Amino acid sequence: MPRSKEQCKEMREEMRSRILHGSMLYFARNGFSGTKISDLAKHIGIGQGTIYVYFESKEELFSEIQKMVNYDADIRQMKFLSAMPISAEKKIHRLTNVVLRRLKEDESFAGMIALNTQMLLEQNADCAAGSTTYQTELYKYTARIIEQGQKEGSAVEGDAMMLADYYWGVVYLYSLKKLFTTQYEMIGAADLERTVLKN
Repeated sequence: MPRSKEQCKEMREEMRSRILHGSMLYFARNGFSGTKISDLAKHIGIGQGTIYVYFESKEELFSEIQKMVNYDADIRQMKFLSAMPISAEKKIHRLTNVVLRRLKEDESFAGMIALNTQMLLEQNADCAAGSTTYQTELYKYTARIIEQGQKEGSAVEGDAMMLADYYWGVVYLYSLKKLFTTQYEMIGAADLERTVLKN
């Protein structure tokens, strides 16, 4: 029985989504320059030509993945969290709980963290070491929460952007562990929060 137009469209959308998801994880593990379309196709479990049906080049595919890992929703949530009328300590607890839950439950989240961090580092490769990761809103809102905590006495002293970098650096490390290893011990909330909160 022939497929309907709706079924064909659904199948195309599912394949495109499968390619994007598999590619995101593969790029996160291997980087842009370390990715060959032939190896990527094997990783996804499809023919190399199938990728080219949906994307003209590796560059176009990577560009679509960059749009996918754009943290617009996460940044909106961070902006909302930073503006909430609660203590910075509570804000950091909420952030940590969300991040750790997503890391545990969603490999795509780990892939997005890893790929986004790699893109930030590549984009800022020519910058001074002290400013490489501070171009993202995610870090800026985290730093605002840390600054609030410093005023309240709950956050450790120091440059808030550097402390945000430490916090997200630990998240990046555990994202890589989730992507690269089959078994690893998940970090606890207290260990992650130790980067920004006083004991």
